[in-house]
Amino acid sequence: MSDQKKYALVTGGSRGIGRAICLQLAKDTDYSILINYHTNEDAANETLKSVNNLGGSGEIIKFDVANFSDVKQQLDHWSDAHENTIIEVLINNAGITKDGLFLWMQPNDWNSVIQTNLNSFYNVTNHLLKDMLLNKYGRIINMVSVSGLKGSAGQTNYAASKGAIIAATKSLAQEIAKKNVTVNAVAPGFIKTDMTTDLDEKELKKLIPINRFGFPEEVAQLVSFLASKKSSYITGEIININGGIYS
Repeated sequence: MSDQKKYALVTGGSRGIGRAICLQLAKDTDYSILINYHTNEDAANETLKSVNNLGGSGEIIKFDVANFSDVKQQLDHWSDAHENTIIEVLINNAGITKDGLFLWMQPNDWNSVIQTNLNSFYNVTNHLLKDMLLNKYGRIINMVSVSGLKGSAGQTNYAASKGAIIAATKSLAQEIAKKNVTVNAVAPGFIKTDMTTDLDEKELKKLIPINRFGFPEEVAQLVSFLASKKSSYITGEIININGGIYS
């Protein structure tokens, strides 16, 4: 078993927090980084190049986390082509927002957010879990949000998807802890990424005790710790990283 090549899969790994996580894992661990993307192949290759520049190794994999059969097909195809490998770390990071007041929310604005943010957790985790359990080791880290904990006007769909992942994290952690597979969630507040570029940082930072937005690298360092052996007695936890906004 010990000569297996070990991978960490980061969904939505091509940009933003996902990219920062790929780079941090390349710096801190011996894992090969499996960078999932859905549409932006250039960005995924850019992330891979950065991983290689750091002395890490990895590859890109295309699938739509919201589509069960696509996830199954691509991951099966990948493992058939990679004998004697195991995906030991899974970071469920891919997510979208379609913000708007609930009163005016169209079915697609609700459904696409639930599909991509919540159903993806089932699609990817369920597929990889059996191998982790057989191997008696694994790290599952779910990226959630301060919105899923305290709610956020205009984000009822997003908050619902993240709140559900928080509950799922706690339940799954209890099911599989005996097998040395941990499940934790990381809940960022306002982080400087493409997702927050339209926000009024000057106004919003007044709400944040640390008085600034966070950086993707700061989130990535926490994820890297949770992905390591150092975090072996932490499971079922939701760790806030938000500059004190929700304390």
